[in-house]
Amino acid sequence: MMNTATTGLAAGMALGFAGYFGGFWAFLLVLVLGTAGLIVGLVVQGDLDVRGRRQR
Repeated sequence: MMNTATTGLAAGMALGFAGYFGGFWAFLLVLVLGTAGLIVGLVVQGDLDVRGRRQR
């Protein structure tokens, strides 16, 4: 299992590669998809409760 520092390092490297080789739009795409993946992962893991936000 990866800890927070290792996950942050991997995400930073992915964003850096996307920005260097693909330009700004590739950087932005990787950032948005990475954030969406993080949110889905937190929901599946149970660390983020979305039921409280949906009942408003």
